[in-house]
Amino acid sequence: MSSLSTEKLRIGYGDVTIVDDLNVHIPNGQITMIIGPNGCGKSTILQTMARLLQPKSGAVYLDGKAIHKQSTKEIAKKMAILPQTPEAPSGLTVYELVSYGRSPHQRGFGKLTHEDKDIVRWALDVTGVAAFANRSIDALSGGQRQKVWIAMALAQETELLLLDEPTTYLDLAHQLEVLKLLDRLNREENRTIVMVLHDLNHAARFADYLLALNSGEVVKEGSASEVMTPEVLRNVFQIDAEVVEDPRTGRPALITYDLLDSRRNQTPTFEGTGT
Repeated sequence: MSSLSTEKLRIGYGDVTIVDDLNVHIPNGQITMIIGPNGCGKSTILQTMARLLQPKSGAVYLDGKAIHKQSTKEIAKKMAILPQTPEAPSGLTVYELVSYGRSPHQRGFGKLTHEDKDIVRWALDVTGVAAFANRSIDALSGGQRQKVWIAMALAQETELLLLDEPTTYLDLAHQLEVLKLLDRLNREENRTIVMVLHDLNHAARFADYLLALNSGEVVKEGSASEVMTPEVLRNVFQIDAEVVEDPRTGRPALITYDLLDSRRNQTPTFEGTGT
């Protein structure tokens, strides 16, 4: 099973450092959620782990080898990445998009083999989008499109799946559908899944392992019960939170929260000409 970790990772843009000296190990065969406030470096870390960004120093290791020294095709056979707002060429069908997931495994002119077609059909079936195979991506709802992108990532046949905010812009039902699908793929297919997520209750419900970040640093990592505590949420999000046990799942659940006094009393400033 492919393993993913970072060592003394430093990431930034220009002269600005976003993440400094990051050392994390992603548990194999589990769902890891990365949580934290806006701008804390969640997506930046995920993109660097996927080799979409070059670190200033340190390294990301995939199966013990520095990922930035491996070939793109070699990495694509082990890891699939689904960005926050993926885009497909207009008019592309569902089947065509999912078949792109076979690219790392193809040779020559990239013609699909019988094995490729079997895997594409499996990916369509397991994500519940086989009925839309010949339909244009443009004609699907947001939830359906997200499932198709996940199907494409699955067709890539990797042990590692990285997703950046996979529930963005989805309503509650579609959010739950996507997360339940990923949970099932983890349990039944033993895929290691790393996900950036904003919704804390969803993170606590579906994560085996949580990484709570603030200002590019890991404030707390561990199980949901270890990370989803009032103290950790105070340090990470600067909120005064009430956390209880979810009666359905037995996991921690955030039922209400407010700004800490130090933030509540801050007066926002606005720039502009005014009225």
